[in-house]
Amino acid sequence: MRTLSFEEKYAAIGTRESQYEGLFITAVKTTGIFCRPSCRARKPKAENVVFYDNVQEAIQNGYRACKICKPMEAADSTPEYIQKLLQELQDDPFLKMKDQDLRDRKIEPSKIRRWFKKHYQMTFQAYQRMLRINLAYTLIQKGNSVTGTAFELGYESLSGFSEGYKNIFGDSARKSGNKQVIHIRRFTTSLGPMFAGATQKGICLLEFTDRKMLETEFKDLQKRLGAVLLPGQNPWLDQVQTEIKEYLAKKRKQFQVSLDSPGTEFQQALWTLLQKIPYGETATYKDLATQLGKPQAVRALGAANGANRIAIIIPCHRVIATNGELRGYGGGLARKKFLLQLEKENR
Repeated sequence: MRTLSFEEKYAAIGTRESQYEGLFITAVKTTGIFCRPSCRARKPKAENVVFYDNVQEAIQNGYRACKICKPMEAADSTPEYIQKLLQELQDDPFLKMKDQDLRDRKIEPSKIRRWFKKHYQMTFQAYQRMLRINLAYTLIQKGNSVTGTAFELGYESLSGFSEGYKNIFGDSARKSGNKQVIHIRRFTTSLGPMFAGATQKGICLLEFTDRKMLETEFKDLQKRLGAVLLPGQNPWLDQVQTEIKEYLAKKRKQFQVSLDSPGTEFQQALWTLLQKIPYGETATYKDLATQLGKPQAVRALGAANGANRIAIIIPCHRVIATNGELRGYGGGLARKKFLLQLEKENR
Protein backbone atom coordinates (compact mmCIF):
# COMPACT_ATOMS: atom_id res chain seq x y z
CA MET A 1 0.00 0.00 0.00
CA ARG A 2 1.30 3.48 -0.88
CA THR A 3 2.63 5.56 2.00
CA LEU A 4 2.64 9.34 2.21
CA SER A 5 5.18 10.98 -0.11
CA PHE A 6 7.61 13.69 0.99
CA GLU A 7 5.45 16.28 -0.78
CA GLU A 8 2.29 15.11 1.03
CA LYS A 9 4.00 15.19 4.40
CA TYR A 10 5.48 18.62 3.74
CA ALA A 11 2.06 19.95 2.74
CA ALA A 12 0.57 18.40 5.89
CA ILE A 13 2.88 20.28 8.28
CA GLY A 14 1.66 23.50 6.68
CA THR A 15 -1.94 22.79 7.68
CA ARG A 16 -1.06 21.87 11.29
CA GLU A 17 -4.02 19.48 11.45
CA SER A 18 -4.16 16.80 14.15
CA GLN A 19 -5.28 14.09 11.71
CA TYR A 20 -1.61 13.45 10.82
CA GLU A 21 -0.57 12.80 14.41
CA GLY A 22 1.31 9.52 14.81
CA LEU A 23 1.92 9.12 11.07
CA PHE A 24 5.35 10.74 10.88
CA ILE A 25 7.84 13.00 12.66
CA THR A 26 9.32 16.16 11.13
CA ALA A 27 13.05 16.79 11.78
CA VAL A 28 14.75 20.08 10.90
CA LYS A 29 18.42 19.84 9.89
CA THR A 30 19.29 23.46 10.67
CA THR A 31 18.00 23.39 14.26
CA GLY A 32 18.48 19.71 15.17
CA ILE A 33 14.89 19.59 16.47
CA PHE A 34 12.07 17.16 15.68
CA CYS A 35 8.35 17.98 15.87
CA ARG A 36 4.92 16.43 15.57
CA PRO A 37 3.02 17.24 12.30
CA SER A 38 0.73 19.78 14.00
CA CYS A 39 3.52 21.88 15.58
CA ARG A 40 2.75 25.62 15.72
CA ALA A 41 6.36 26.62 15.01
CA ARG A 42 7.23 28.32 11.71
CA LYS A 43 7.25 25.92 8.77
CA PRO A 44 10.86 25.15 7.76
CA LYS A 45 12.14 25.17 4.16
CA ALA A 46 11.71 21.85 2.36
CA GLU A 47 15.45 21.41 1.81
CA ASN A 48 15.99 21.53 5.60
CA VAL A 49 13.41 18.85 6.39
CA VAL A 50 13.74 15.10 6.84
CA PHE A 51 10.82 12.88 7.84
CA TYR A 52 10.98 9.87 10.18
CA ASP A 53 8.34 7.27 10.96
CA ASN A 54 8.57 7.71 14.72
CA VAL A 55 10.24 9.48 17.61
CA GLN A 56 12.80 6.72 18.12
CA GLU A 57 14.22 7.16 14.60
CA ALA A 58 14.55 10.92 15.07
CA ILE A 59 16.41 10.48 18.36
CA GLN A 60 18.71 7.83 16.89
CA ASN A 61 19.65 10.30 14.18
CA GLY A 62 20.70 12.93 16.69
CA TYR A 63 17.61 15.17 16.87
CA ARG A 64 16.09 16.54 20.09
CA ALA A 65 12.42 17.10 20.93
CA CYS A 66 10.68 20.43 20.23
CA LYS A 67 9.70 22.38 23.35
CA ILE A 68 6.61 23.83 21.67
CA CYS A 69 4.74 20.72 20.48
CA LYS A 70 6.40 18.21 22.89
CA PRO A 71 6.43 15.18 20.54
CA MET A 72 7.60 12.86 23.32
CA GLU A 73 4.15 13.12 24.93
CA ALA A 74 0.95 11.44 23.72
CA ALA A 75 -0.76 13.51 21.06
CA ASP A 76 -2.77 16.30 22.71
CA SER A 77 -2.36 14.62 26.09
CA THR A 78 -4.22 15.84 29.16
CA PRO A 79 -1.93 17.92 31.42
CA GLU A 80 -1.21 16.42 34.81
CA TYR A 81 -2.91 19.28 36.70
CA ILE A 82 -6.09 18.72 34.65
CA GLN A 83 -5.92 14.99 35.35
CA LYS A 84 -5.73 15.72 39.09
CA LEU A 85 -8.78 18.00 38.94
CA LEU A 86 -10.79 15.42 37.01
CA GLN A 87 -9.79 12.71 39.47
CA GLU A 88 -10.84 14.89 42.42
CA LEU A 89 -14.26 15.40 40.87
CA GLN A 90 -14.67 11.70 40.14
CA ASP A 91 -13.65 10.77 43.69
CA ASP A 92 -16.02 13.33 45.21
CA PRO A 93 -18.99 14.19 42.95
CA PHE A 94 -20.27 16.56 45.66
CA LEU A 95 -17.15 18.73 45.32
CA LYS A 96 -17.80 22.20 43.93
CA MET A 97 -14.65 24.02 42.76
CA LYS A 98 -14.80 27.79 42.34
CA ASP A 99 -12.12 30.08 40.91
CA GLN A 100 -10.62 30.68 44.35
CA ASP A 101 -10.37 26.92 44.92
CA LEU A 102 -8.34 26.69 41.71
CA ARG A 103 -6.08 29.55 42.79
CA ASP A 104 -5.54 27.78 46.11
CA ARG A 105 -4.20 24.89 44.03
CA LYS A 106 -1.84 27.31 42.20
CA ILE A 107 -3.92 27.05 39.00
CA GLU A 108 -5.05 30.07 36.99
CA PRO A 109 -8.85 29.80 36.35
CA SER A 110 -8.61 31.33 32.87
CA LYS A 111 -6.16 28.61 31.86
CA ILE A 112 -8.63 25.93 32.97
CA ARG A 113 -11.49 27.63 31.10
CA ARG A 114 -9.50 27.73 27.85
CA TRP A 115 -8.55 24.05 28.11
CA PHE A 116 -12.13 22.88 28.75
CA LYS A 117 -13.54 25.11 26.00
CA LYS A 118 -11.05 23.66 23.52
CA HIS A 119 -11.38 20.01 24.49
CA TYR A 120 -14.96 19.72 25.82
CA GLN A 121 -16.62 22.74 24.19
CA MET A 122 -17.73 23.93 27.65
CA THR A 123 -16.30 25.78 30.65
CA PHE A 124 -14.91 24.01 33.71
CA GLN A 125 -17.90 25.22 35.74
CA ALA A 126 -20.32 23.82 33.12
CA TYR A 127 -18.45 20.51 33.23
CA GLN A 128 -18.90 20.37 37.02
CA ARG A 129 -22.61 21.14 36.68
CA MET A 130 -23.00 18.30 34.21
CA LEU A 131 -21.28 15.90 36.59
CA ARG A 132 -23.66 16.91 39.40
CA ILE A 133 -26.72 16.61 37.15
CA ASN A 134 -25.47 13.18 36.08
CA LEU A 135 -25.27 12.12 39.71
CA ALA A 136 -28.68 13.64 40.36
CA TYR A 137 -30.22 11.58 37.56
CA THR A 138 -28.70 8.41 39.02
CA LEU A 139 -29.97 9.16 42.53
CA ILE A 140 -33.48 10.03 41.34
CA GLN A 141 -33.60 6.87 39.23
CA LYS A 142 -32.81 4.93 42.42
CA GLY A 143 -35.80 6.44 44.16
CA ASN A 144 -34.35 9.49 45.92
CA SER A 145 -36.65 12.51 46.12
CA VAL A 146 -36.03 15.43 43.75
CA THR A 147 -35.91 17.96 46.58
CA GLY A 148 -33.57 15.89 48.72
CA THR A 149 -31.26 15.24 45.78
CA ALA A 150 -31.08 18.92 44.85
CA PHE A 151 -30.00 20.08 48.31
CA GLU A 152 -27.74 17.07 48.86
CA LEU A 153 -25.78 18.11 45.74
CA GLY A 154 -25.29 21.62 47.05
CA TYR A 155 -27.94 23.54 45.09
CA GLU A 156 -29.13 26.59 46.99
CA SER A 157 -32.67 26.40 45.60
CA LEU A 158 -34.93 23.80 44.06
CA SER A 159 -35.71 26.15 41.17
CA GLY A 160 -32.02 26.49 40.33
CA PHE A 161 -31.62 22.73 40.30
CA SER A 162 -34.77 22.23 38.22
CA GLU A 163 -33.68 24.77 35.63
CA GLY A 164 -30.22 23.21 35.27
CA TYR A 165 -31.70 19.71 35.07
CA LYS A 166 -34.24 20.71 32.42
CA ASN A 167 -31.58 22.46 30.32
CA ILE A 168 -29.75 19.13 29.97
CA PHE A 169 -32.57 16.56 29.93
CA GLY A 170 -35.19 18.71 28.24
CA ASP A 171 -37.71 17.85 30.94
CA SER A 172 -38.18 18.10 34.68
CA ALA A 173 -36.54 15.62 37.05
CA ARG A 174 -39.94 14.04 37.77
CA LYS A 175 -40.66 13.41 34.07
CA SER A 176 -37.30 12.29 32.71
CA GLY A 177 -37.47 8.67 33.83
CA ASN A 178 -37.33 7.36 30.27
CA LYS A 179 -34.21 9.33 29.37
CA GLN A 180 -31.03 7.33 28.85
CA VAL A 181 -27.57 8.65 29.65
CA ILE A 182 -24.65 8.36 27.24
CA HIS A 183 -21.47 8.80 29.21
CA ILE A 184 -18.67 10.39 27.21
CA ARG A 185 -14.92 10.46 27.71
CA ARG A 186 -12.08 12.13 25.89
CA PHE A 187 -8.79 10.21 25.81
CA THR A 188 -5.52 10.47 23.94
CA THR A 189 -4.02 7.98 21.50
CA SER A 190 -0.92 7.87 19.33
CA LEU A 191 -3.13 9.01 16.41
CA GLY A 192 -4.63 11.95 18.26
CA PRO A 193 -7.40 12.44 20.86
CA MET A 194 -10.68 10.55 20.61
CA PHE A 195 -14.16 10.77 22.11
CA ALA A 196 -15.84 7.60 23.33
CA GLY A 197 -19.49 7.33 24.34
CA ALA A 198 -21.22 4.45 26.09
CA THR A 199 -24.65 3.41 27.28
CA GLN A 200 -25.32 0.65 29.78
CA LYS A 201 -25.31 -1.79 26.83
CA GLY A 202 -21.96 -0.85 25.31
CA ILE A 203 -19.98 1.60 23.19
CA CYS A 204 -22.15 3.78 20.95
CA LEU A 205 -19.53 6.28 19.80
CA LEU A 206 -15.80 6.20 19.09
CA GLU A 207 -14.42 9.02 16.96
CA PHE A 208 -11.37 11.24 16.59
CA THR A 209 -12.14 14.63 18.09
CA ASP A 210 -11.35 16.45 14.84
CA ARG A 211 -14.02 14.58 12.84
CA LYS A 212 -16.13 17.21 11.10
CA MET A 213 -19.40 15.31 11.59
CA LEU A 214 -18.88 14.74 15.32
CA GLU A 215 -21.47 17.26 16.51
CA THR A 216 -24.04 15.81 14.07
CA GLU A 217 -23.31 12.31 15.39
CA PHE A 218 -23.82 13.50 18.97
CA LYS A 219 -27.25 14.91 18.08
CA ASP A 220 -28.25 11.85 16.06
CA LEU A 221 -27.36 9.50 18.91
CA GLN A 222 -29.30 11.56 21.42
CA LYS A 223 -32.35 11.47 19.15
CA ARG A 224 -32.17 7.77 18.32
CA LEU A 225 -31.57 6.64 21.90
CA GLY A 226 -33.70 9.25 23.63
CA ALA A 227 -30.60 10.13 25.62
CA VAL A 228 -28.42 12.93 26.90
CA LEU A 229 -24.62 13.17 26.74
CA LEU A 230 -22.90 13.56 30.09
CA PRO A 231 -19.36 13.04 31.36
CA GLY A 232 -19.19 10.18 33.83
CA GLN A 233 -17.92 6.71 34.64
CA ASN A 234 -18.82 3.64 32.63
CA PRO A 235 -16.98 0.28 32.52
CA TRP A 236 -17.30 0.12 28.71
CA LEU A 237 -15.33 3.37 28.49
CA ASP A 238 -12.50 1.87 30.54
CA GLN A 239 -12.48 -1.24 28.39
CA VAL A 240 -12.51 0.54 25.02
CA GLN A 241 -9.68 2.84 26.03
CA THR A 242 -7.54 -0.16 26.97
CA GLU A 243 -8.40 -2.12 23.82
CA ILE A 244 -7.70 0.80 21.46
CA LYS A 245 -4.32 1.36 23.11
CA GLU A 246 -3.50 -2.34 22.66
CA TYR A 247 -4.65 -2.28 19.03
CA LEU A 248 -2.45 0.69 18.13
CA ALA A 249 0.49 -0.98 19.90
CA LYS A 250 -0.04 -4.08 17.68
CA LYS A 251 -1.01 -6.16 20.72
CA ARG A 252 -4.67 -6.70 19.77
CA LYS A 253 -6.39 -7.85 16.58
CA GLN A 254 -9.91 -8.52 17.88
CA PHE A 255 -12.11 -6.35 20.10
CA GLN A 256 -14.23 -7.72 22.95
CA VAL A 257 -15.98 -4.55 24.12
CA SER A 258 -19.77 -4.59 23.67
CA LEU A 259 -21.36 -2.21 21.17
CA ASP A 260 -24.66 -0.34 21.13
CA SER A 261 -24.93 1.33 17.73
CA PRO A 262 -28.47 2.20 16.59
CA GLY A 263 -29.19 2.56 12.88
CA THR A 264 -31.45 1.50 10.03
CA GLU A 265 -31.78 -2.16 9.06
CA PHE A 266 -29.50 -1.56 6.05
CA GLN A 267 -26.86 0.20 8.16
CA GLN A 268 -26.94 -2.54 10.78
CA ALA A 269 -26.47 -5.21 8.12
CA LEU A 270 -23.47 -3.39 6.68
CA TRP A 271 -21.84 -2.70 10.06
CA THR A 272 -22.17 -6.39 10.94
CA LEU A 273 -20.54 -7.29 7.62
CA LEU A 274 -17.71 -4.81 8.20
CA GLN A 275 -16.78 -6.59 11.42
CA LYS A 276 -16.33 -9.81 9.43
CA ILE A 277 -13.57 -8.33 7.23
CA PRO A 278 -10.43 -10.05 8.59
CA TYR A 279 -7.72 -8.02 10.31
CA GLY A 280 -5.11 -6.95 7.77
CA GLU A 281 -7.42 -7.42 4.77
CA THR A 282 -9.69 -5.12 2.75
CA ALA A 283 -12.97 -5.34 0.86
CA THR A 284 -14.43 -3.17 -1.89
CA TYR A 285 -17.76 -1.40 -1.80
CA LYS A 286 -18.83 -3.63 -4.70
CA ASP A 287 -17.89 -6.81 -2.78
CA LEU A 288 -19.94 -5.73 0.23
CA ALA A 289 -22.94 -4.72 -1.86
CA THR A 290 -22.92 -8.15 -3.50
CA GLN A 291 -22.68 -9.94 -0.14
CA LEU A 292 -25.66 -7.95 1.09
CA GLY A 293 -27.62 -9.05 -1.98
CA LYS A 294 -27.83 -5.47 -3.25
CA PRO A 295 -25.24 -5.24 -6.06
CA GLN A 296 -26.68 -1.96 -7.34
CA ALA A 297 -26.58 -0.25 -3.95
CA VAL A 298 -22.91 0.74 -3.96
CA ARG A 299 -23.64 4.42 -3.43
CA ALA A 300 -26.09 3.73 -0.59
CA LEU A 301 -23.53 1.40 0.94
CA GLY A 302 -20.94 4.16 0.85
CA ALA A 303 -23.33 6.44 2.74
CA ALA A 304 -24.04 3.74 5.34
CA ASN A 305 -20.30 3.16 5.71
CA GLY A 306 -19.80 6.88 6.33
CA ALA A 307 -22.57 6.85 8.94
CA ASN A 308 -20.58 4.46 11.14
CA ARG A 309 -20.01 6.15 14.51
CA ILE A 310 -17.63 3.56 15.96
CA ALA A 311 -14.25 3.99 14.30
CA ILE A 312 -11.66 1.19 14.20
CA ILE A 313 -13.82 -1.38 16.03
CA ILE A 314 -16.40 -1.35 13.23
CA PRO A 315 -13.59 -1.24 10.66
CA CYS A 316 -14.88 1.02 7.90
CA HIS A 317 -11.21 1.84 7.23
CA ARG A 318 -10.90 -1.61 5.59
CA VAL A 319 -13.27 -0.64 2.76
CA ILE A 320 -11.62 0.55 -0.47
CA ALA A 321 -12.69 1.39 -4.02
CA THR A 322 -12.81 -1.30 -6.72
CA ASN A 323 -9.64 0.12 -8.31
CA GLY A 324 -7.79 -0.13 -5.01
CA GLU A 325 -7.94 3.58 -4.19
CA LEU A 326 -8.65 4.79 -0.67
CA ARG A 327 -11.87 6.77 -0.49
CA GLY A 328 -13.16 9.11 2.22
CA TYR A 329 -12.69 8.30 5.89
CA GLY A 330 -14.11 10.27 8.82
CA GLY A 331 -10.77 10.31 10.60
CA GLY A 332 -8.93 11.47 7.47
CA LEU A 333 -7.27 9.49 4.67
CA ALA A 334 -3.88 9.76 6.35
CA ARG A 335 -5.19 7.85 9.36
CA LYS A 336 -6.88 5.31 7.09
CA LYS A 337 -3.55 4.63 5.37
CA PHE A 338 -1.86 4.28 8.74
CA LEU A 339 -4.43 1.81 10.09
CA LEU A 340 -4.28 -0.38 6.99
CA GLN A 341 -0.49 -0.36 7.07
CA LEU A 342 -0.44 -1.18 10.78
CA GLU A 343 -2.67 -4.22 10.22
CA LYS A 344 -0.79 -5.32 7.10
CA GLU A 345 2.52 -5.32 8.98
CA ASN A 346 1.03 -7.19 11.95
CA ARG A 347 -0.90 -9.97 10.18
